[in-house]
Amino acid sequence: MNSPQVFTAFDIAVTADEQVLPEVVEHARDEVGAVVRAAHLPIRSVRVRLTPHGDPELPYSVVAQANLLAAGRLVRAQADGRNSWEAIDRLQSRLREVLAHLTSGEEARQENQSSPGIVRWPHRSCPDEPSCWYPRPEEEREIVRHKSYPLRRCTVDDAAHDMGLLDYDFHLFTEAGTGRDALLHRAGPTGYRLVFVTPPGPHEPATFQLPVTISAELAPLLNAAAAVVRLNRLGSRFLLFRDVDSGRGAVLYRRYDGHYGLITSTLESRGDRF
Repeated sequence: MNSPQVFTAFDIAVTADEQVLPEVVEHARDEVGAVVRAAHLPIRSVRVRLTPHGDPELPYSVVAQANLLAAGRLVRAQADGRNSWEAIDRLQSRLREVLAHLTSGEEARQENQSSPGIVRWPHRSCPDEPSCWYPRPEEEREIVRHKSYPLRRCTVDDAAHDMGLLDYDFHLFTEAGTGRDALLHRAGPTGYRLVFVTPPGPHEPATFQLPVTISAELAPLLNAAAAVVRLNRLGSRFLLFRDVDSGRGAVLYRRYDGHYGLITSTLESRGDRF
């Protein structure tokens, strides 16, 4: 049976520093465009960003990131490289994997399967470890990005699916069965670890298939400033905490440029669909 034809109309906007050569920008547009055109999905709002770390001595000194809307879902892919050309080529491979994952999930839903299934995601080109971050001194670091949005209320399986589409190593969500904020991230003997923000209540988590290690620890009650201190003391990539103002889950994380990013949740949680 032939796959249905999908008419995809899109423009690819590439953002890069002034020192990036025009041919590099065109290479990014061509490589990402090839992946998008090959996907059997309606795609729009394709944006690519090329960003140097600022330290050419790092093993991966350039970050290439793509953001787009595919089948109505926000999709993100990111890759690192020793130079812009390598970062773009790795981004193309990563984006192809993410879109293939989305396609398989859509096909599963069309077959009335309740879960997108268990998918093992390959590691990114640069592991989330300090050697791949710009070594910015603690006294120079700032929270340069703060995202706040209603968390999606979903199962652990759906949270893993969303985490893959967004190409993240962690995902903050509201667990469907308990109504508790939780963080799913890649770690532990099963490959995934689940941490709840608040103590257990009367309800059990919704049924899921993903092999997950459930942490007995709970998120500490902190404000953003205290979270920065704790994150630096632990030397971790990210820190889940319970925001003192909202009582909801929040995540402080290290960015590739050595600064911090902060994710907080608004009071309302979204349903089980975007």
